[in-house]
Amino acid sequence: MAAVAAILSSLPSSSSSSKFSKYQSYPSAPPPCRMVCRGGSQPPPPVTTDFQFALHDALDSSGSNTTHAREARQNFMSQIKRLSSIEREVSISINRRVDLAKTALYIAAEDDSLISHSSVALPVDAFVERLDDLSMGFCTNNSSALKSSPEMLLDSLEKFLYVKKGFQRSTMKSQLEPRSLYLHSVLTHRSGSAVMLALIYSEILKMLRLWSLLDFDCEIFFPHDNHGLPRGYHKQKSKESDHQHILTSLTLLEKILRNLKEAFWPFQNDHTKSLFLRAAHAADCVDTSKTFEGSGAQLASAKAAQHRLDRGVWTSVHFGDMRRALSACERLILLESDPKELRDYSVLLYHCGFYEQSLQYLKLYKEKGSSLQKQASNKLSSLEERCCGEADDTP
Repeated sequence: MAAVAAILSSLPSSSSSSKFSKYQSYPSAPPPCRMVCRGGSQPPPPVTTDFQFALHDALDSSGSNTTHAREARQNFMSQIKRLSSIEREVSISINRRVDLAKTALYIAAEDDSLISHSSVALPVDAFVERLDDLSMGFCTNNSSALKSSPEMLLDSLEKFLYVKKGFQRSTMKSQLEPRSLYLHSVLTHRSGSAVMLALIYSEILKMLRLWSLLDFDCEIFFPHDNHGLPRGYHKQKSKESDHQHILTSLTLLEKILRNLKEAFWPFQNDHTKSLFLRAAHAADCVDTSKTFEGSGAQLASAKAAQHRLDRGVWTSVHFGDMRRALSACERLILLESDPKELRDYSVLLYHCGFYEQSLQYLKLYKEKGSSLQKQASNKLSSLEERCCGEADDTP
């Protein structure tokens, strides 16, 4: 197959139209301004670029109303601006500056607007009230536990959450299904991913602290296996090995968005490859001179995805959802925690026919991710960087 250099050398000039005839090509321009968190006395986070994203404008051009989606994105940004350099590393159990529940609901509100085209926005405040009701319900039904030892209190909280209220972790088969990945849906169906259950647990702890009912240093143990449930523990009695199971505010938001990105990635075949390599392979960006294993399924997936995109169809059962994949990528870029998000966003833009923006974000990745590229040690990372490197060398 042709290398990415050959692909990019054949890209249309700036005067050419996108492969989406109903979408307009966006001009390539450097990001115009900077965005800095100014609240509080803590040092501000690293300066964040005001990126020029494609999704909302593309949907507007196709006739979709993105008013609610744009409002939800602005609300999401207003929250993450509060992520100071210190707050990024603060445990979700003691986070105060960022309303993580509202941030997760703004993520859900944007995606809901993208797929439902409803004239009514997702009622974020109503689901915040559900969380408050959960906390109040625990206090009402466990007044004696609030006066007992830390271990008894946490045991009562977990019985209340996982037994009485019936919250459970989604199974391996369903953990990447949409309703387990959005907070409003998890509150409704009481089944969700580990990160969503950890968020709900942390919100109850937050309210207990607010009401002065939690007088010890409590931490949440986040499970890294496929079955465990988030559980609280008294930090003063913790073990050294417990520290690797602590979720920070930044890590929680990253996990929420990366779960969505993986679930809706339009190229679902060959899970031995990274998301980027799956998309790059589908675009003939990876040079593979050897026999292509499993080519039938992968080629069928790539052709099906391309056929849908050529017709302006953003989503299909079992083949991801380009809208929500792009949305997840854009918000991960705004978090500015991993330059590879620029690269992954770039390859999706390429598939959408936004060639100039695709190249712009790939070059931005090369600028910001130079140290990562030097550290690429395993075979998979080397293949990813070779693909990007060849593109960067294209005249």
